[in-house]
Amino acid sequence: MNKKVIKRALAAALVGTMVFGSVPTIAGAEEATGMDAWEAFDETVTIKIPVYDRGAEGVPDVTDNYWTQWVQSEFGDKYNINVEYVGITRSDVMTDYALLGASGELPTILMEYDYDKLATWATEGYLTEYDIDYFAEIAPTYYQGMVDRDQLQYVELAGGDYLVLSERPYYETNYTYVTFVRMDWLEEVGYDYIPDMNSQDYIDAMLAIKEAGIAEYPDGVNNVMLTGVGSDQTYAFRTFPQDEENWVMYGDYQIPSLSSDENYALLSFINQKYNAGILDPEYYTIDTETQKSNFINGQTFSYAGYISASMDWLESFYEQNPDAELAVLVQSTELNEEGYAPAYRANNPFGMMIGFSSLATEDEITAAMMYMEWMCQDDVLETFQWGIEGENFTYDEDGNKVSIDYSEQSSDYKQGYNNSIDYWCIVTASRSTGTIEETITASLPQNLPQNFNDAVIENYYNQVEVASYGWAVTDCMFGDALESVTEYQETLINLYIELRDKLVVASEDEFDSLYEEYAQQYLDAGYQDVIDERLELYNEGLTTKLPTYDDAVATTVE
Repeated sequence: MNKKVIKRALAAALVGTMVFGSVPTIAGAEEATGMDAWEAFDETVTIKIPVYDRGAEGVPDVTDNYWTQWVQSEFGDKYNINVEYVGITRSDVMTDYALLGASGELPTILMEYDYDKLATWATEGYLTEYDIDYFAEIAPTYYQGMVDRDQLQYVELAGGDYLVLSERPYYETNYTYVTFVRMDWLEEVGYDYIPDMNSQDYIDAMLAIKEAGIAEYPDGVNNVMLTGVGSDQTYAFRTFPQDEENWVMYGDYQIPSLSSDENYALLSFINQKYNAGILDPEYYTIDTETQKSNFINGQTFSYAGYISASMDWLESFYEQNPDAELAVLVQSTELNEEGYAPAYRANNPFGMMIGFSSLATEDEITAAMMYMEWMCQDDVLETFQWGIEGENFTYDEDGNKVSIDYSEQSSDYKQGYNNSIDYWCIVTASRSTGTIEETITASLPQNLPQNFNDAVIENYYNQVEVASYGWAVTDCMFGDALESVTEYQETLINLYIELRDKLVVASEDEFDSLYEEYAQQYLDAGYQDVIDERLELYNEGLTTKLPTYDDAVATTVE
């Protein structure tokens, strides 16, 4: 088996070519044209499907529960396929896959949301080429979805087909990730609006809350330790329209961009918050669960998380603070007082990126394709997303489905995390039902003291507007596996956490000189190699390009 796969992941998209091989001959499937033509395998075929194990309290065993058994009875038994689920630790995906690869136990499919992970797996020899024409015969519904979403441009690696892409509805928005703030605190200190959270106005509001004795260290954003990949995203501190080469070198969020102008602006702002006294002096000891608890217990101003029909931390908040008034931080559509755009990281134009294991047999890959096609059938997807009437959902007076609060679902039929998303994410990244208004309403708790439907809907439409200005940014994708990232990523992330914390707690007078010193140390530790390799691929035409926008709006920051 070739352990070193040369990656040309986006070359086809960039030069407009697409090469297809011939359809392989696989026993029992030569004439397959979809589910109507499927027949059961003569001998049992076992497929292993990864599913995130998030360690969430009260969630059924992710590898063995009512819904995994339902898949076996409704799909597996019919086609003589044994469906096994493999738990993947959500917070340590790469380690889990590395251990599975080293032991020769890779699941039949490998899937993740981040392109760089797939590129790493291909480099390690974990993925195998598949024939997209054959996939179209076995899984025509799934394939047609990729065609309709213009995703075929992303499937090709090194002249062959390696990736399959799921759907990400409304991908230019992040409406499912919502920040909740203490509106009652703001009103108590004289604010009738939510200050921009990347501005001096925000610092002033937090100081007013502190001085009023409401909370000692009220900031809810940075009162938490860094934990690795995705830390300190700089989108809200960039200048627009972006310089394309700068975006290529520094725009990826996988490795923090210490030494870039936007990272300087971000850390300078956090440093100001620390020196103003609104950050806990020992913020670097606070983990994410403690951060959540601090909000629930009335110690911090804000907390952000993904919405779902059942949000236990919001329920806990109101139990602890029955008279509190929360508000949703609605996306701004204007520059803030410092001249920065209300920018954010847009999602990729696809959900899960899926590859087939290099250790899988042809029959196993065929069975996995059948699983993917079965999963994307409307009736299957609807059942998996919503569950059983009376057990997992009911209907409201308008005939719309409403999920039953997770705590009230029967243990026999209880869904997995966030309406079992970690199973059906192989098809789509979020649950949809009718219009965006109906989808949002169905995705929010309806049994809380406050109702946030209208605010989240407004947030969505404001994000649509912001995206039209070019302020919703998708990261650059690279057409080769970045060897420097593989070599230096872990080292750089650990070094960044160390240097970043020193910068945050520095005096404002010494911040600039320390930033310059630490930036050079970071570059010397491997980051210079990373940005050089990214730029090299850009110059070779092996990266995506920044899109242009008819309504593009420039910032005033220099």
